[in-house]
Amino acid sequence: MPEGGTDTPQPTQTPQPATTPVPAPRPAGPGTGGAPSARVPHGRTGLLVTFVLGGLTATPPLAMDMYLPSLPEVTRTLHAPAATVQLTLTACLLGMALGQLVVGPMSDRWGRRRPLLAGLAVYVVATALCALAPTVETLVAFRLAQGLAGAAGIVIARAVVRDLYDGVAMARFFSTLMLISGVAPVVAPLIGGQILRVTDWRGVFVVLTVIGLLLGALVWFRLPETLEPGERHAGGVGEALHAMRRLLADPPFTGYLLAGGFAFAALFAYISASPFVVQEIYGASPQTFSLLFGLNSVGLVAAGQINGKLLVGRVSLEKVLATGLAVIILAATALLLMATGALGDVGLPPVAAALFVLMSAMGITMPNTQSLALLRTRHSAGSASALLGTASFLIGAIASPLVGIAGEDTAVPMAVVQLVSALVALACFMGMCRPWNKRADGEGAGH
Repeated sequence: MPEGGTDTPQPTQTPQPATTPVPAPRPAGPGTGGAPSARVPHGRTGLLVTFVLGGLTATPPLAMDMYLPSLPEVTRTLHAPAATVQLTLTACLLGMALGQLVVGPMSDRWGRRRPLLAGLAVYVVATALCALAPTVETLVAFRLAQGLAGAAGIVIARAVVRDLYDGVAMARFFSTLMLISGVAPVVAPLIGGQILRVTDWRGVFVVLTVIGLLLGALVWFRLPETLEPGERHAGGVGEALHAMRRLLADPPFTGYLLAGGFAFAALFAYISASPFVVQEIYGASPQTFSLLFGLNSVGLVAAGQINGKLLVGRVSLEKVLATGLAVIILAATALLLMATGALGDVGLPPVAAALFVLMSAMGITMPNTQSLALLRTRHSAGSASALLGTASFLIGAIASPLVGIAGEDTAVPMAVVQLVSALVALACFMGMCRPWNKRADGEGAGH
C-alpha cells in the first residue's frame, strides 16, 4: 500500500453498478450485543432495517429542528441574549461531533448494537433533563450531553450502511436514507410550532424524550448486528487512532471530508439563523417559519431522490457533487446581495426562494460526499464514519455563533458564512480530490 493510503483504498471514480447489498445478520436477542449468524434477506426485514437506519439518521434534525421555533421564546423565558441561546445549538453539535470520535471506533471493536443501545439510553436521559433546565447555562450543558449520546445513532447508522452496501448501491442507499430521515426536518418544526400553541419550549424536549424511547425500543428488538466478529478490531485506542491517521493521510478522503464538513456549515448557518431571520427580521409567526422550514426540507428530500433514482449510476458522483456545490454558492451569493440591500428592499418571498434552492442543493451534496469518502475504505467503517461526522459537526458548531455576531437585525452574517463555507468546500473538493484526474488518482491509491 502506498504511503498515505486508506486501509483498503478505492478509486475515486464512480463504481459500476453494483453489488447487491450484503444482507445483514439475523437479529440477535435483546441484550446479547448481536451475535451474528445468517444474513438478512431482501424483503420486509430489509425494509424494516432501512426504516430503523433512517430513524437513527433523523436524530440530528429531531434534536435540532423541533426546537428551532422556540428559540425566541427561550431567550425571553430564560432572560438570555440570542447569541447565548444559539450556544444551545452549538453545544448539541459539539457533543455530536466529539461523541462520534468515541462511538465510531467502539463500534469497530465491539460491533454496532451494544454502543448504539448504550448511546440511545443516555440520549433519552439527557433529553429529559433539558426539559427541566432552570437556566440557559444548564440547558447548554444538558444539550452537550444530549449531543454526545445522540452521536451513536448518527455514526453507527453510516457504519451499518458501509457494512451492508458497496459502490453505486451505497450511494443510492444514502439517498434512500435521505428520503426517510428527511421526513424529520419536514415534520419536526411543524410539531415544534404546534407544541408551542399548547405549552412552552420545555414541552418540545418532553416529546423528544418520548421519540427517543420509541427509537431505542425499535433498535433493541429489530436492528440486527452487521459487523461479524472476524471483521472487528481487537486493538484499543492506539489502533483506532492509527486507522484515523491512515484515513486522514489519504488526500481524496480528507478532501471529501472537508467538502462535506463545510457544506454542512452552510446548512447549519441556515438552521441556526433562520428562526431569527424569518421571524424577527421579516415578522413571520412561528407557524409560518415552521411551514417554510418544512418546505425547504421537502426540497432537500426531493433533490436527494433525484440524486439516487436518476443521477447515481448515470452521472459520476464527482460531477453531481460539483454541481451541488456550485448551486449552493449561487444561492448564498443571492442571499448576501439581498441581505446587504444591493437588490433593494426585498421581502420574505425572495429570501425564502433562495433558501429553498440552497437547501435543495444539499440533497445532492451531502449523500455524495459521504459515499465518495466511504468508498475509500472497506475496513474501519466506524472510524471513517466518525471522522466524517466529527468534521461536519465541529465545523457546523463553529459556524453557529458566527451567524449571530452582528445581532438579530441583519441576515448578512448568515449569508457570509454560507458563501464562505461553500467556497471553501468547493476548493477542498477540487484541490484534494482532483475530480478531473480520477484515473490517475485511482491508480495511485490502489495496491
